[in-house]
Amino acid sequence: MVRAKYQGVLDLGEKLNIQNGDVSEENGVLKVSGTAATQYEKNLLWDAIKAAGGDNPSDIMADIKVADESVYARHTVASGETLGKIAKHYYGDAMKYKDIFAANTDILKNPDLIYPDQELIIPNL
Repeated sequence: MVRAKYQGVLDLGEKLNIQNGDVSEENGVLKVSGTAATQYEKNLLWDAIKAAGGDNPSDIMADIKVADESVYARHTVASGETLGKIAKHYYGDAMKYKDIFAANTDILKNPDLIYPDQELIIPNL
């Protein structure tokens, strides 16, 4: 029963390709563990857990590690995106585009010129 409640979390873990994932159920508590690629992906999982079980769910124990703690996320630019739009997606604030630009000056020379398929570092703030 508890597994069904958190099936969306488990599906998201598969979609995010969580490494070393393990899921078990013991005494009505779902135990999940694994390693997310970035902090952003870990946050997505926690958001899904809270959406299913509330802010302090007692029927799930999650131990999610992060493989690359040096960045918040890595983002591949899609057609039509801007640094402001990307900043809004990750941080909720379009003005944080300056931080993304600063973290990528090795490949970006102008914050208004980004191209599809560029891989950007989304820094920890």
